[in-house]
Amino acid sequence: MMDAWFTLDALFDLRLPGMPTSIASLYRTANQAGWRDRDQQARKVQTGTKPVWEFHVSLLPSLAQAKLAQIAQRDATLAETREKRRALYWKTFQAMTDEHRQVAHQRHALIISAEDALAKREVLGSVMSIEKTLAPILRKFGVSSSTYYDLRKKLTSVDREDWLPALAPAYATDGTVPNTAPCHELAWAALKSDYLRSEKPTFSSCYRRMMEAAKKKGWAPIPEERTLRRRMEAEVPRSVQILTREGRKRAEQLYPSQIRTKSHLHAMEITNTDGHKLDLFVQVPWKSAEDSKQVTDRVILLGIQDIYSGKILSWRLCEAETWDVVRACVGDMIEDHGIPDHLYMDNGRAFASKMISGGAVSRNRFKKMEGEVAGLLKTLDIEPHFTKPYSGQSKPIERAWKDLAEEISKHPAMSGAYTGNKPENKPENYRQWAVPLEVLERHVAERIAEHNARTGRRSETAKGRSFDETFAESMRHPATIVRRATEAQRSLWMLAAKVVKTRSRNGEIHFQRNVYWAPEMNEWMGKHVTVRFDPDKLHQPVKVYDAEGRFICDAACTEKAGFNEQSAAARHERNRRTLVKLTKAKAKLHRQLTPAQLGELYATDAPSKPEPIRPTVTRIVTGNLAIEQKTEEWSQDEYEAGIARGLSLISGDSSIIPFPQGDRPAGSASGRKSRAEK
Repeated sequence: MMDAWFTLDALFDLRLPGMPTSIASLYRTANQAGWRDRDQQARKVQTGTKPVWEFHVSLLPSLAQAKLAQIAQRDATLAETREKRRALYWKTFQAMTDEHRQVAHQRHALIISAEDALAKREVLGSVMSIEKTLAPILRKFGVSSSTYYDLRKKLTSVDREDWLPALAPAYATDGTVPNTAPCHELAWAALKSDYLRSEKPTFSSCYRRMMEAAKKKGWAPIPEERTLRRRMEAEVPRSVQILTREGRKRAEQLYPSQIRTKSHLHAMEITNTDGHKLDLFVQVPWKSAEDSKQVTDRVILLGIQDIYSGKILSWRLCEAETWDVVRACVGDMIEDHGIPDHLYMDNGRAFASKMISGGAVSRNRFKKMEGEVAGLLKTLDIEPHFTKPYSGQSKPIERAWKDLAEEISKHPAMSGAYTGNKPENKPENYRQWAVPLEVLERHVAERIAEHNARTGRRSETAKGRSFDETFAESMRHPATIVRRATEAQRSLWMLAAKVVKTRSRNGEIHFQRNVYWAPEMNEWMGKHVTVRFDPDKLHQPVKVYDAEGRFICDAACTEKAGFNEQSAAARHERNRRTLVKLTKAKAKLHRQLTPAQLGELYATDAPSKPEPIRPTVTRIVTGNLAIEQKTEEWSQDEYEAGIARGLSLISGDSSIIPFPQGDRPAGSASGRKSRAEK
């Protein structure tokens, strides 16, 4: 209301407190106050042939603004009440029977005819009374005047557009249907609780039990069984009865299935897989033949289907859904058609195993470990999706299994081997024959080929064509891009994967009681690597990858020899020497410089004597300026040599002292007299 705008005439009609009591006074007050000069509170709008001035509610006195707020609140409340009443009118009208709605239309036609006649009387200014004006209309519709006035009284506070539902018979203000007969509350609660059970008891048995309890406990009143049965149907919704008596799965079917379009996809973009147990007795090789009762079994048909076309891409017959069967089935699809972008599957142990979907975020089975090996799907960059368990709507291949169950198990070629889809549906020729596994494989191949080639498919993408034609047309489209596997990638689905730690001594791998090694494993001593292997051929070389999936080498399985086999020992020693020679040759290639050459390369000249560092400012020395004489120090050898030279100078002879002769002392010359002789 605070954003409302009014003309002066509209404000005068509201008779607001604090405002002038005449229209002239109101115009004079607005002119004197200069309302038109207020830029934010006055505006000129075009209405009809001439513009008029509108003024904002903030220009009015406080009493007038308060009155306007009350009027606005009252109008809003009335409008809300009117809307609720209208919704209730029409909701009740739609819930009525056709018979009641027909009565409402007749009454509405009566009221409209009477209103038109009365309005015409007013316009013409007729002096005819109201009774005489209404008399021909009442005779036409066959009602009395009292009935007319009763009906007209109902419409006193009802808008004209809501007259039709308001005139309906048995109109209830709350829209509920009254009970047909009163019933004791506890008896009615006991009857409903007994009837709404998973055992699905009949209503008659529940009513009898309730009547027996009513007689003992004195419950009254108790209506007839048919009365309470009608009340049960009227009061308890059908969905509640289905949920309590038939279970949650049946109640979920009350909600319409989601319609999923496939027109935006292309072939090999999204695939889905599932397994189906065939209703056939099969002679299988994995059962013992000693007991005749154990040579037959029921096998599982595991298949992968293209979502866009509906074509079965690959299939396998197996004893149980295991990861190696899933791996082989995925490999068949990739070799024949390519690598899909997505694969939808249930959360079974085979599909959720680490070998198949390891590294997937939504894998809700098995323990997730950091750094676990990526499964087959993640390695091939196929995004795995786990669907809702026991939900055929999540996997279209379930619909294909329904057709193939009819075509495979109930085919005339399988007569006598059919087991029936339920124990109570056993055929008359039950277990008369068991089909050999190789015969069943040929039969399944023929039926699946016929399933893919059958024309007249009514799916969104097939449009009367076969699944094969739909798939081929999409694959030929220029916008369809399907990845193809290389020969190196073939080992990814042909081999299983396992993370192991190599031995720190030489890098050998100990796995499944075998030892695998290659010279390249010396670089990976004591580290974790991924090995890919064929579970059926563990004595063949395994492929080794690093933690990030890069190929390292093919590690062969080392030969196991007897304790006293000399030839095996000699062959082992010869291989060891060959490895050492090869390692020495590699070392020679890498060690290109000898130690002497390294010494010469790293040798450096003697360092030159650095120049003395002198200060930039020389200070005059004061005090005793006499130069201190340094005493020369002689070594022992220099001292003895000096003594010898001194003696030689004293003797006056050469420095060579002659060897003594006779009894003369050493150092005296012949023919020279001693000092004593002189």
